[in-house]
Amino acid sequence: MDKNKNIRTVSNSNRKRRKPRVKFNFGVLLIIFILSFSACFALYMVAANMNENFFEDEFNSIIVEENPEDEQEETPEADGDEVSPPEENHVKAQVTNPVPQSAAADYATYFDNCCLITDSTLLEMGEYTSFTDVIGDSSLNAANCTTAKVESNYGTVTIYDTLKLKKPENVYIMLGSDIGVSPTEDMTASYTALIENLTAVLPNMNIYIMQIPPVITDNAPVTNELINTYNEQLLAMANSKNVYCIDTSTALKSVDGNLKEEYWSAEDKKFTEDMYKAVAEYILTHVA
Repeated sequence: MDKNKNIRTVSNSNRKRRKPRVKFNFGVLLIIFILSFSACFALYMVAANMNENFFEDEFNSIIVEENPEDEQEETPEADGDEVSPPEENHVKAQVTNPVPQSAAADYATYFDNCCLITDSTLLEMGEYTSFTDVIGDSSLNAANCTTAKVESNYGTVTIYDTLKLKKPENVYIMLGSDIGVSPTEDMTASYTALIENLTAVLPNMNIYIMQIPPVITDNAPVTNELINTYNEQLLAMANSKNVYCIDTSTALKSVDGNLKEEYWSAEDKKFTEDMYKAVAEYILTHVA
């Protein structure tokens, strides 16, 4: 009897000495994680605010070295077809103006790659010569050439927008019907802006500035002296912008400096067919 009593006493004592089990508390762990993340984020933002180039240093610190061999990937070619290289902008050497006489270009084909921009001066060019790609109207002139809109196959838009869409190989420009009305300084300033815009967007296009023809007789305010002054300004502008200038004015002058009589119809008050043909011939024999 005493032995059993001792056994129970020992057993109860052992149970009292056992350590309590540690219970896992997920909520406490989550709180620790949130506090740790908050502390790291706060330190990160403090460092970013103290260093203006922090993000650039942080994200550009790893430089990936490209394998040069990977850049030389072969482009598949269609059987029998050659892949043309991309067009490169050529650097034009300093031009010589006015354009000197050259061997005559082919009358039947040269104008196929040319476009004429003109005011009322040469609007009928296409009626008498093979230079048929003529864009312009009587409302266009030198002073408004950057803003005036003309109608063509490309819509009713400015000369700049028309040529930007058309992209001709050669463009010939004759503007100056407002001579004696607009100050020559305003005419050349607007003209210069047009040339600058065109050379910027179409650097490979050959631009030929055409000097305007003389008048048959001086009729104030339009005089040949004023026309000569304007043409000199056009030549200077062409040289400064490194574009071509052709002296179509001198080609149409008589010995007294006026327009040759055969180039003017006193009855119709306009240029004759011979005048347009003379201009076309001059263009063909003065190709840069």
